[in-house]
Amino acid sequence: MRSDVARLRCGKTIPLLGMGTYCPKKDRESTISAVHQAIKIGYRHFDTAKIYGSEEALGTALGQAISYGTVQREDIFVTSKLWSSDHHDPIAALTQTLKTMGLEYLDNYLVHWPIKLKPGVSEPIPKEEEFEKDLGIEETWQGMERCLEMGLCKSIGVSNFSSKKIDDLLDFASVSPSVNQVEMHPLWRQNKLRKVCEENKIHVSGYSPLGAPGNCWGSTAVIEHPVIKSIALKHNATPAQVALRWGMSKGASVIVKSFNGARMRENKRALEVNLDDQDLSLIDQLEEWKLMRGDFLVNQTTSPYKSIEQLWDNEI
Repeated sequence: MRSDVARLRCGKTIPLLGMGTYCPKKDRESTISAVHQAIKIGYRHFDTAKIYGSEEALGTALGQAISYGTVQREDIFVTSKLWSSDHHDPIAALTQTLKTMGLEYLDNYLVHWPIKLKPGVSEPIPKEEEFEKDLGIEETWQGMERCLEMGLCKSIGVSNFSSKKIDDLLDFASVSPSVNQVEMHPLWRQNKLRKVCEENKIHVSGYSPLGAPGNCWGSTAVIEHPVIKSIALKHNATPAQVALRWGMSKGASVIVKSFNGARMRENKRALEVNLDDQDLSLIDQLEEWKLMRGDFLVNQTTSPYKSIEQLWDNEI
């Protein structure tokens, strides 16, 4: 098998380098342009979500590229996610996503967060009265399995699930998740979770693999860390390439977001970097902290999670 892909339990291959399309300004034209550029550079894995506001733009760009003959649909791996207010009907949510994107199927459909919001909530940060107290993950997952049976997607999975939440899901799932997409970078390495996922043949996909510099909740700490910089210097690489290659060396796919052509090319060259055991050992010794904590999903009244520790089952 090629070294730039991993095989999922469902049999599909997932490219290890993916392009994230979250665009805070929901800028349609810049997203379409960036996706076209990424395809030309060689990206074949694209990540979106209903809440990102980029499904339509990504779908438009992919449709154009396919119609131009630049790529074929089967060469592209597309992920989107079930928003928390759609847990009551994943089939309707995915059907709408496919309509929005102009696609017949998704390669991968994920439960975005282990939280259920009231139908119609369309903001990423819910108000206190918008939470459903009953998580209902078992019913949600049955809906996800039905999406798979109906051919609306080729694989199903989860996002932001802790080790315990994975174990709980496996207790009742008829179809095990193929993917768990979580924050993962050299300063948040997910050792316990990766082990649980590996034991259960669940592929880990890492978002914010560079620490999400430029996002309001992100940090430049990863790419500016002296150890990462020294490893980069040793390999005549950039700190971003080292961070991305680290994730891929752990068997994870990495979802990196840049709409800048030069950066996209730089990130793609991470596939050519070869980290040695000493590099990996140095990274394993770095202090860890989580950037996307999910505080907005915690409250004392309506949320099922009364603390950050409950949300992540003490894996934080």
